[in-house]
Amino acid sequence: MRASFVFSEVVTGLRRNVTMTVAMILTTAISLGLLGGGLLVVRTIDRMQQDYYQRVETVVYLSADISANDPGCTSSTCSALRGQLESAPGVQTVIFESRQAAFARFQRIFQGQPELLQLARPEALPASLRVQLSDPARFPSIAKAFTGRPGVDRVTDQGEYLRQLFRALDGLRNATFVIALIQALAALLLISNTIQISAFTRRAEVGVMRLTGASRWYTQLPFLLEAVVAGVVGGVLAIVGLVIGKVAFVDRVLAGVFEAAIVPRIGYADIFSVAPILLLVGSVVAALTGYLTLRLYVRT
Repeated sequence: MRASFVFSEVVTGLRRNVTMTVAMILTTAISLGLLGGGLLVVRTIDRMQQDYYQRVETVVYLSADISANDPGCTSSTCSALRGQLESAPGVQTVIFESRQAAFARFQRIFQGQPELLQLARPEALPASLRVQLSDPARFPSIAKAFTGRPGVDRVTDQGEYLRQLFRALDGLRNATFVIALIQALAALLLISNTIQISAFTRRAEVGVMRLTGASRWYTQLPFLLEAVVAGVVGGVLAIVGLVIGKVAFVDRVLAGVFEAAIVPRIGYADIFSVAPILLLVGSVVAALTGYLTLRLYVRT
């Protein structure tokens, strides 16, 4: 098989139906870009879960009496609670936070909102015992054991707020994948139509090749390569789009969020780690679509 002939046929096919080719490449690029964005969201969520769950705490808020009169957790009630928590299974550390310490932390967190700081008072914040668990799933047993005890106001699990957050982020990820799937279907239809039109416009020369002894595979290979080229170019454009989106949008809009370590920063390494997946998916899906189209609709 002459490689130069196959290459020239691929170039001819792409140039002959240039508008369809451009539409096919752009649609493929958009669908692969959305797929890449979804994969980056998944990687970010996984990092956030790993990071946040390492820092998540179970908080035992103390009663108003202890909060007001025991700034060092030296009373028998507070010290007994602390000792029982430290000896409970699955507890790594227990840190007492007084009312003043809670207010100081509140001021650090909301230092950019002076109106809120003016309204806040230390008396509104309770003292607490902040418990670090080896496994956040052990919270129910801690809550059951200490809820209602003398000196305990309530027991809360920070992990529940995180689970709500991650459920919302999972919804965002799923929505991205759904849109990517819709775009992918559009790209598949365009690839199929482009191959059919390309084969129709070259039916005469293909017929001559078959009459002179060319195999079916030999005559169909240029059409398959056209689809693969479109898929690869679409994948490259999707990768470039992700890089541009990171520089022009993500890094600027989420700069403060990244600096505060609320969300892990998306780096170039993350984009390049999903790049082979996008190229592979683009080329393989395009090749399979082209093959099925030729088998089902084109007789060459």
